[in-house]
Amino acid sequence: MEIRRGRSVEVDFFRGVVLIVIVLDHMPGSTLSHLMLHAYALCDSAEVFVFLGGYASAAAYTAVLAGRGEHAANLRFVWRCWEIYRAYLLTAVLTLLSGAVLAFLHLNHAMVELTGWSPFAAQPLHQAFEIAVLRRQPYLSSVLPMYVFYALCVPFVVPLARRSRVTALALSVAVWWLARPLAVLFSIDDMADWAFNPFAWQLMFVLGIVCRLEPISERFHAGDAARWFTRAAIAAVLAFAVVKLFVLTQPLPGVLKQNLSVDRVINFIVIAWLAARLVRTGSVARLAQRLPAVVTVGRTGLVCFVGGTLVSLIVDTATPHAFQGLPGVLIGLAGDLVAVGALLMIARGWNGWKGQQPRTAASGARCG
Repeated sequence: MEIRRGRSVEVDFFRGVVLIVIVLDHMPGSTLSHLMLHAYALCDSAEVFVFLGGYASAAAYTAVLAGRGEHAANLRFVWRCWEIYRAYLLTAVLTLLSGAVLAFLHLNHAMVELTGWSPFAAQPLHQAFEIAVLRRQPYLSSVLPMYVFYALCVPFVVPLARRSRVTALALSVAVWWLARPLAVLFSIDDMADWAFNPFAWQLMFVLGIVCRLEPISERFHAGDAARWFTRAAIAAVLAFAVVKLFVLTQPLPGVLKQNLSVDRVINFIVIAWLAARLVRTGSVARLAQRLPAVVTVGRTGLVCFVGGTLVSLIVDTATPHAFQGLPGVLIGLAGDLVAVGALLMIARGWNGWKGQQPRTAASGARCG
């Protein structure tokens, strides 16, 4: 994907959109979720989220490397690993507390089961230990543990990719190909424990890294080959949509997503190519400028992810599910708007608070 060096408003915009979609996708009563990527593709927002995580990690590592050296860049990602682990624990705690409140109030029994509150209540100490060592990951917290390991790997993967993109991709593909036996070897193949096989999903992360380090050149974009790729990508996206809408009438086994099946990878790549073409035309940047609140969500990604888990649980519980037809659609849409509004407020509030910190510190320094 060709995106300008430095902080990219397009990437922040895409991240903001994905974080909003994640919230909507985890609200069973959502109306807008029926229009999201998973409804017409074999991949979903998870692939975009992990890909952009790799892209942003490569950008951050190279920026620190250029400004403060290799040691500082490595330490930055050790600290990032700790930040993600704390966010995971906070997400797990919020999820379990939400489940406890819902169980106490006898509300939204389906969501209580999803939160994992019942097994935690039966064996709190054992379950707490399992959560702390990443053996069990309550509900929406399940995507974060693999990021803990990916953050630790960034100081090794980015330098390797800088030396040889082909070698980095080849090793990543090899690990992805062996993902299932590796998961069995490390006893993380159970969907109840690891909803995302980190050995498989690292492929999306490494793809993001490589796309950041070696974006598609303007010369290639302007050539005939790019135009043929675009036509083929459009045809592939439409074919995947037809298959998803009219052929695959039953939900696919969760193990395909857990292990990042090849059809999901191909579907994501053709969509990513079309997104790169839109970025090149400047249409994504113009849209981002008109929707700065979405960009702010993307720039406060970890906070919005954690806050979004709580938003989805609260809004889904508060939204009546008994209505059918047009009333059900309108109620679901109202819940969607509340959830999106809450996430935008979280992003704006956090961004404002972070912006106040330097000014407060500077004021304190002057007073001192």
